Amino acid sequence: MRLSEYTDYTLRVLMYCARHRQRLVTISELAEQHGLSKGHLMKVVNDLARKGLIETTRGRGGGLRLSKEPGAIRIGDVVRASETDFRLVECFDPLINACTLTPSCHLKHLFHAALQAYFSELDGATLADMVAPGPPRAARRVGGAGHKPAFAIAVAAPPSRLRRAKAAAPRG
Repeated sequence: MRLSEYTDYTLRVLMYCARHRQRLVTISELAEQHGLSKGHLMKVVNDLARKGLIETTRGRGGGLRLSKEPGAIRIGDVVRASETDFRLVECFDPLINACTLTPSCHLKHLFHAALQAYFSELDGATLADMVAPGPPRAARRVGGAGHKPAFAIAVAAPPSRLRRAKAAAPRG
């Protein structure tokens, strides 16, 4: 699953505003800071204002700021509001589902449970968590002493690195 650029930009705007609560932020400043087009940011800002997440002030000395406290803005709500499609597989949509495995397939249920877990994590995080100093929120909760991953993933080294490692290894 991949979030759209629109959602990425939405989260960037909100995080930047949360970090600069003491003042108005401008579209030009956001565009320069993140290397994004002013046009794209205008669409994002207009949508955020319509949804009541930011307030805007026009004219000289104008800009934008959060209209709510960062702790009151859940990341899950922002992602749901800015993404348009959470159909991970065809069978999530009965109007277009043509998969012949649907009657006996359990994959849809697995993906549905995974999507619910994904949103459960996002709903547990607020904008305030995303801009808080220190280690990221997830690292504070999940990491630490005694934490063991459920499984390990082995990543193969590129063949050229393997050849160099074999050549450098002592023979014996």
